[in-house]
Amino acid sequence: MISTILAVVSSFLIAIFAIPSIITVAKLKNLYDKPEERKIHTLKIPRLGGLAIFVAFSLAILLFGDFKGIEGAQFIGAALIMLFFGGLKDDIIILSPLKKLYTQLLSAGLVTYFTNIKITDLHGVFGVNEIPLVASISLSMFMIIVITNSVNLIDGVDGLAGSLSLIMSLTFGLYFYDAAEYDWALIAFTLSGAILGFLFFNFSPAKIFMGDAGSLTVGFLLSIFTIHFIESNSPSFGSIIRIKSAPGLALAILVVPLYDTLRVFVLRSLNRTSPFKADKNHLHHWLIKNGQSHKQVTLIMSLVNVLFILIAIALRDNPAYLVLTIIGSLALIVGQLPIYFYRHKISDIEADEDVQEEIEQSLYQGEFKNK
Repeated sequence: MISTILAVVSSFLIAIFAIPSIITVAKLKNLYDKPEERKIHTLKIPRLGGLAIFVAFSLAILLFGDFKGIEGAQFIGAALIMLFFGGLKDDIIILSPLKKLYTQLLSAGLVTYFTNIKITDLHGVFGVNEIPLVASISLSMFMIIVITNSVNLIDGVDGLAGSLSLIMSLTFGLYFYDAAEYDWALIAFTLSGAILGFLFFNFSPAKIFMGDAGSLTVGFLLSIFTIHFIESNSPSFGSIIRIKSAPGLALAILVVPLYDTLRVFVLRSLNRTSPFKADKNHLHHWLIKNGQSHKQVTLIMSLVNVLFILIAIALRDNPAYLVLTIIGSLALIVGQLPIYFYRHKISDIEADEDVQEEIEQSLYQGEFKNK
């Protein structure tokens, strides 16, 4: 417990003290995230916050971590370093989506092949329990890439990706600690400390952005937590299933970035555009259109994520497929609300304009008759 506290405090303090220097260097070297049509911010903001998160997390883990209980921890570290440098290069000179995908595939393959971080049991979802090794590796790689990119894609409003990632890492950390998996708890809580330190400079108005170096490494760690969480609750992991609906609870923990990613990818595919082409169709864009500020958008989406987690915890004793269905259905409904409210708002404005036009025409006709 003392090691965990020291690691969390260290990661938090390192991030707090490192970021001002990173901001200064970014300004001197002109390393900004510049405003453009598809982005919300209107000022040039440094996008190297991920450097502080990665360094703070890594140093604290190396100082206070003990990985005896994590098989293949060195491969997880190697994959994380590859993703970090790939993201950092993209923050500085911009990489194509294909090159970023290659790095993610390599990192995901390294972890799933050389460690026990893979899904081997579907908990009865689709009537399937144990799955073959090839299917296990393929599914696990897919999950890592999807979760990693979902965190990257949700990073569009000041404080949003950081706040959601903090909620997710804390939730996983609390579970790991309660399950006496202290090595995993230390990693999750240490990540939380680094993210919290970053958030001091990322809330609106943001002084620095997470960038791809941050969102990809944070998303990768969250994907690892997710797979281990699901797998540690499978029948093959122990004699008793700790949480019967682990896949459903995992979905609830990640629901906001996962739903938003799935939604924009489907819409882009239906519009026959590249799924990787950025646009302003994310949920946070719709909330901004409804008049919410950056702080309000972050608060709303964070509270929604917490609410989904609480719902899944309340349903944890139900079959996994049932909880997945409930969480997925609720996500579809809640995800449509910002769009519904915006369109309703536009309809009201148009109706008011029509009424005003009729009044002006009536007044004009009345004046004409008087003449």
